[in-house]
Amino acid sequence: MKFLDCTLRDGGYYNAWDFSEALIHEYLEAMQAAGVDIVELGLRSLKNNGFQGPCAFTTDEFIRGLTIPRGLTVGVMVNGSELVGEVPQVEALTRLFPNDAANSPVELVRIACHVHEFTAALPAVAWLKERGFKVGFNLMQVADRTEEEVKALAREAKAYPLDALYFADSMGSMNPDQAAQIIQWMRAEWDGPMGIHTHDNLGLALSNTLRAIDEGVTWVDSTVTGMGRGPGNARTEELAIEMAERRDKPVSMVPLMALLRQHFKPMQKHYGWGTNPYYYLAGKYGIHPTYIQEMLNDSRYDEEDLLAVIEHLRVEGGKKFSVNTLDAARHFYRVEAQGSWSPKKTFEGRHVLLLGTGPGVERHHKALERYIRETKPVVVALNTQRGLDANLIDLRVACHPVRLLADCDEHTRLPQPLITPFSMLPDDVRRALAGKEILDFGLNIAPGKFSFGAVHCTLPTSLVVAYALAVATSGNASKVLMAGFDGFGADDPRSHEMQQLFEQYQATDQAVSLVAITPTRYGLQTESVYAL
Repeated sequence: MKFLDCTLRDGGYYNAWDFSEALIHEYLEAMQAAGVDIVELGLRSLKNNGFQGPCAFTTDEFIRGLTIPRGLTVGVMVNGSELVGEVPQVEALTRLFPNDAANSPVELVRIACHVHEFTAALPAVAWLKERGFKVGFNLMQVADRTEEEVKALAREAKAYPLDALYFADSMGSMNPDQAAQIIQWMRAEWDGPMGIHTHDNLGLALSNTLRAIDEGVTWVDSTVTGMGRGPGNARTEELAIEMAERRDKPVSMVPLMALLRQHFKPMQKHYGWGTNPYYYLAGKYGIHPTYIQEMLNDSRYDEEDLLAVIEHLRVEGGKKFSVNTLDAARHFYRVEAQGSWSPKKTFEGRHVLLLGTGPGVERHHKALERYIRETKPVVVALNTQRGLDANLIDLRVACHPVRLLADCDEHTRLPQPLITPFSMLPDDVRRALAGKEILDFGLNIAPGKFSFGAVHCTLPTSLVVAYALAVATSGNASKVLMAGFDGFGADDPRSHEMQQLFEQYQATDQAVSLVAITPTRYGLQTESVYAL
């Protein structure tokens, strides 16, 4: 059995591989005490985009500066994409590994590659073996491959002197029986050592690893606290206990538990790895966990965004991460706009008071209510905003399908008609709104574009405030007064997104004058509701 910990490699996706030398030394001592055989100290890469710490490159010089405890094998990982890209393979390998194994602190090199890169990357095995390195290959995303495909991959590997052929549960979607099935298929063609690298989307990383051992896998991976991309991996602190029992060999967990308390638990609290319902859904539907990780780290994505994107990727496919796909998935209305209600009769020539969801509405509600009673604007509330006397709100506006589904019961109880792109909503949302008075105003999303039709609009984003502004604009309102648009912190990406939206809107020829009448951080014309 080979017990490999890859915390500093897989965990680096959270902190840009910037682990301090003090932490690394404590980590190395803890790994030796816990019975770990191999530590994968990081990546070897030719890419140098933005700051990344030492474990993103894990050079021989860096490793020589560490004190490696006796008995620990040192490994690094190379992404297969760097061996099949623009740089010729031999040149890439020569730059990545300028020293042979006899003159390098690295003993093991693992290559992680997708199925489509496998054939082209395999010759790297021979090059590395000639220079004395042990070589492992990690096949990613094999969970959804057919029996014939898996066997064909194993058959190809057979032609090369691999020390271990791994498969990775990249999407965290496997259960123990599925892991066993993959092993049996690979075993039909591959009789060398096998390994497994598990992800914990479904909370099954350890179970899958232990089942794989029972099925004859002899190389297993884990990370401290499961630290790794997305929901993380099998946890070293748990796998070490299981391995010690199977080996019938005592280990000391004290240094590892001290490492958790002093370093990794605080980091976990800060970065937030570990499974949750979003990662669970991603694992269930075979969606790349980086989609979830990116959204959880971006405050622009709230709960309904996350669930809507997951549903979109479930239908459209999300096995390969793409920033462009993520952006497109967040914006739901990409078909020709449909609608049947014209806002002109309600809004033409009128002042509109738009109620946002910020605390400014409730804080200044008495002044807002007095202003409404005296001047009679058209009062439009976003979603289910309830900061004012409900009798003073004329209309509600909502357009986010998942938010609508979550709020349907409340909308059916609220007395105001609801402006929404009803004819374009999913069937389940329309059914849930049955019996509600609906004003169907269509919506299409086109990046960078505003246009205002009689019964529909085109917007650069599906944010409800953009939709509300479009309704007022299509209705020829004379002015939009805005309350409850307090804004977010300066470093919050939602601030930039909203500011950009307001600037884009105000640059259009048909834009209505916008005036914030409660405190706001946005660059809007501002007056005080108390002086109106």
